[in-house]
Amino acid sequence: MPSDTSVGVANDAFNTFFSETGAGKHVPRAIFVDLEPTVIDEVRTGTYRQLFHPEQLISGKEDAANNFARGHYTVGKEIVDLCLDRVRKLADNCTGLQGFLVFNAVGGGTGSGLGSLLLERLSVDYGKKSKLGFTIYPSHRFELFEVSTAVVEPYNSVLSTHSLLEHTDVAVLLDNEAIYDICRRSLDIERPTYTNLNRLISQIISSLTTSLRFDGAINVDVTEFQTNLVPYPRIHFMLSSYAPVISAEKAYHEQLSVPEITNAVFEPSSMMAKCDPRHGKYMACCLMYRGDVVPKDVNAAVATIKTKRTVQFVDWCPTGFKCGINYQPPTVVPGGDLAKVQRAVCMISNNTAVAEVFSRIDHKFDLMYAKRAFVHWYVGEGWKKGSFPRRARTWPRSRRTTKKSERRVRMMRAKKARTSELCCGVQLEVLLVIGLCSMYTFSPVCRFVSCSRLFCCLPLFMCCPVSNILSDC
Repeated sequence: MPSDTSVGVANDAFNTFFSETGAGKHVPRAIFVDLEPTVIDEVRTGTYRQLFHPEQLISGKEDAANNFARGHYTVGKEIVDLCLDRVRKLADNCTGLQGFLVFNAVGGGTGSGLGSLLLERLSVDYGKKSKLGFTIYPSHRFELFEVSTAVVEPYNSVLSTHSLLEHTDVAVLLDNEAIYDICRRSLDIERPTYTNLNRLISQIISSLTTSLRFDGAINVDVTEFQTNLVPYPRIHFMLSSYAPVISAEKAYHEQLSVPEITNAVFEPSSMMAKCDPRHGKYMACCLMYRGDVVPKDVNAAVATIKTKRTVQFVDWCPTGFKCGINYQPPTVVPGGDLAKVQRAVCMISNNTAVAEVFSRIDHKFDLMYAKRAFVHWYVGEGWKKGSFPRRARTWPRSRRTTKKSERRVRMMRAKKARTSELCCGVQLEVLLVIGLCSMYTFSPVCRFVSCSRLFCCLPLFMCCPVSNILSDC
């Protein structure tokens, strides 16, 4: 949202995410929604209560009770129209609406159920606008302090992911456990709180939106994330990392050069989701630098990364890197845990190792659903019995697609060579390929036939005899 129609001095740095009143006050263009009033009331009565418009703080009367169906079908349905009305008012004040940033956690009932419902309705009302999601997935280990909150988290996560697949353009996965470990290891916080976790997540979001708010040498627009990071529509779940994550005491003793912080964001311990990128391959990678950084240093650091054997890219995406540089130095909360540094980098990457996050939740889902445990609570809130397994089947298919894509590229190249041997009257196998995604299953339609060669691009990956194709045309 680069500018708006509110009164006051037109300053794009502020008007990107703030509306200016006649009195010169800047009001965040943000909406807070929860089905139960307790958390929203904390914002209404908290330190920053004068910052937010009262109409943009929306709360219901009862919570979703950690039930996706309550958030999506019953309790959430009562409040969704009010939320969309507030969204419409904010969108109408924008002269160049680019899209939406959506923040939710899919382990509970409100974040998963109401979050999915809002995404579905936004797709209907604003189909052409980008939707970037920052989604907190349940943690792997349940014994961590203040990490896991519900037994039915796997159900809510799987059901919500169905909507994330269909209705978000880019989804950045976050994991409380991974961020919790970063706070303990890098900031020496023995028992991190949600405040510590949120301040670290805010650095990721701030880095992503820096180019919208400030000028830089190489700016990265919001729509560029989708263009450069998403090779196929459904493979849009991203890993994120940030460096340097360092306390004020340690900052005086470390150099924190561009090569050092670049190497740091590729370390598994820096990932904001619990998975090891070394177990997968990168399909695309976006590096956003801010502060005292020049393009020459970035090019040298990226060239060094490309030579490392631990950082592997798929062979069908040789470029791999998208870089952005902004001269605005990183900002930290006064008196917070993070040290104020001269330069920082945030990485958003599309890596096949993200399947590890889905695999863990998929396993827990299968264990419970095999016994139909807790299913009656979802059915009692309007969830159709048959829809449960259908949505569940979408999950593992999407999870496996990232790993299948590489294998299918190799198969494509091997079989494509065979098509050159086709000639009239000879029955050989023909490759029909596009997208490399198992989700696309449209009917094959052949529109042209050449006597010397035959090659069709279709949304299907299959092999069949030439005679069968000719009979179908």
